Amino acid sequence: MADHDFQTVLDQYNERAAREARATPQEVFARRDDYLLHVGEEAAHFLRALVVARGAKRILEIGTSYGYSTLFLADAARQTGGKVTTLELSGSKLAYARSQLTKASLASHVDWREGDALALLDRLDGPFDFVLLDLWKELYIPCFERFLPKLAENAIIAADNMLEPKIVRQEAEAYRAKVRTVASLQSVLLPVGQGIELSCLWRTPPSA
Repeated sequence: MADHDFQTVLDQYNERAAREARATPQEVFARRDDYLLHVGEEAAHFLRALVVARGAKRILEIGTSYGYSTLFLADAARQTGGKVTTLELSGSKLAYARSQLTKASLASHVDWREGDALALLDRLDGPFDFVLLDLWKELYIPCFERFLPKLAENAIIAADNMLEPKIVRQEAEAYRAKVRTVASLQSVLLPVGQGIELSCLWRTPPSA
């Protein structure tokens, strides 16, 4: 039943994404909070596989949005015996995501946090085994600086939108340059979905 529930909700997300794909880039940019703006199914499957392969139990998602990637991360947490802590500024988006994951029988695997990402990160203790960074791109570096000291050894960071859309390429490149200044991180840009910067922490990070 759990797998059936997951697929039913995923189909609903994909149907919504297909409808919204007919909008022009100008329409999406003008009303970006109204659109799903998800990582894409290929990237979501990849992220779920990473979490399961790592055996990550303490999973942090920065930018719930409407819950597309949360669905996959929560399914991974169900398999690893872990929990997803997901952060979202918009109460309406968080409520939508929670409703969808309830239908997928996965809401209990998520710790739902509403509020400003930077303020929420300041209050979280960690350590985290896996982090998905997927919110407004100008916040990538400030978020990174806050969660870096809260990573577990061998933690994985996945940052979305490194290649597309091109309108955020400048912020994406700034983030990629930033992570490469940290000696304890090894990073690679993967052409999966809209481009994922994948970074692995191979020793304890420096203190904040």
